Amino acid sequence: MSQLATLFFAIATGFVAAGLTSSFYRLVTKKPPSFQLTSHSVAGQIIGVFTLVLAGPTVILRNALRAQVFENRPPFWMLLSGCIATFWSFLSGVFLLGLMLSM
Repeated sequence: MSQLATLFFAIATGFVAAGLTSSFYRLVTKKPPSFQLTSHSVAGQIIGVFTLVLAGPTVILRNALRAQVFENRPPFWMLLSGCIATFWSFLSGVFLLGLMLSM
């Protein structure tokens, strides 16, 4: 597989994992994931951190889109948030693909 195809495959894997994790979190808790951990128990906070590790790109993009629409931020912030979310997806995709291939 070429290096460019591997790059896009890792990014796509990260975005899919982020979307699935975010949707599952919303299904269970009836609220979207956010970077504010509201759980009072230690176990809830640990689960929240692991959830945000995978769902981080969707949280970043949702917050950036809301800021663009409601606060009228410059388009540069949306572009920067998209780059951060893409890099985060790449890293989580590489981790997940490495985990799957090692089994």
